[in-house]
Amino acid sequence: MNKIGNQFTSIQQVTDKYLSRDGSNAAKEAENVSFEEILKRKQDVSGAYELKFSKHAAMRLEDRNINLSQNQSERLEAGVQKASEKGIQESLVMVDSLAFIVNVPNKTVVTAMDQGESDKNVFTNIDGAVIA
Repeated sequence: MNKIGNQFTSIQQVTDKYLSRDGSNAAKEAENVSFEEILKRKQDVSGAYELKFSKHAAMRLEDRNINLSQNQSERLEAGVQKASEKGIQESLVMVDSLAFIVNVPNKTVVTAMDQGESDKNVFTNIDGAVIA
């Protein structure tokens, strides 16, 4: 049986050896920060809210000659973020005269259409709407 040598005389020595101590209160600060706050900081650092388009939605955009401007794209992403904050699962997001059905938890646009193309402006299978 191997014996572990007595290399350390106290817990403090072990702590000093293996834990970084830079004098900051980073560990204490981290205890007081929620996961949501860390996620928001990470999203801010990485750039934008990552929104995807399903194959179906991409085809609809192309078939209907819908081209999103940078501003419209940012508003769509902000609308999805608002829907997420409200707990919406399937959302209608209106941007100008464009309508997008979005699966919010997956951050995926399911379909897109011009408002004039929707069948009598009836949208089904959604549990919330955002006008962005």
